[in-house]
Amino acid sequence: MTEETIAGVGTAPVLDPFEIRVLAVLAEKEALTPDNYPMSLNAIVNGCNQLSSRDPVMQLSEDTVQDTLQRLIERRLVSGISAAGARVTKYEHRMRIKWTLEQDKVAVLTVLMLRGLQTAGEIRTRTGRLHEFKSVADVEATLQFLIDKYPPLVAKLERAPGTKESRYGQLLGGEISTARDDSAFGSAAAPAAPSSRIGQLEEEVAAVRAELEELKAQFEAFRQQFQ
Repeated sequence: MTEETIAGVGTAPVLDPFEIRVLAVLAEKEALTPDNYPMSLNAIVNGCNQLSSRDPVMQLSEDTVQDTLQRLIERRLVSGISAAGARVTKYEHRMRIKWTLEQDKVAVLTVLMLRGLQTAGEIRTRTGRLHEFKSVADVEATLQFLIDKYPPLVAKLERAPGTKESRYGQLLGGEISTARDDSAFGSAAAPAAPSSRIGQLEEEVAAVRAELEELKAQFEAFRQQFQ
């Protein structure tokens, strides 16, 4: 294995970027906004196109998300729920059942699906509202569990030149390419990143803003039903 690619030998079925984004949004919002879960199509679209806590940022149409949900349902990774008297179908993910995962594993996998390659320390910071890890060592143990599964769901990359920590990536999309992510690291002389505490606060503020926008959109959709 090289730094450029990690081959998904014996990996889980390969998902496309849209499928990964939709699935991750469902898992994220299940933890962040449980009162609005399962999710409507409109809420999922908003979550997919969210500007914060997303790498890359996407702009998916409602039709694209609907088609993606149908593919995920066929793969048995998502379930559609049509309650009696309800006007819209709601959707929920099945990662926990499909791969026998507890919440700590779901949280780590979700962040990797939403944010790309990350170190264990970055993952700990970014999973704070999905699952509270007491230490980086706890994150590493969870990552190792996902690496050791068959088929594996996560891969550990060798340290890139000029970096002190290894990065991890999810294998749901097949081979991992680091070409895009390496540019973000720059040279060994690059300025140090902000402290983890500041980074965590920024993540939390961004997440709260995103949730507020989502709630506004849901309220507007509800209000229009009575006009």
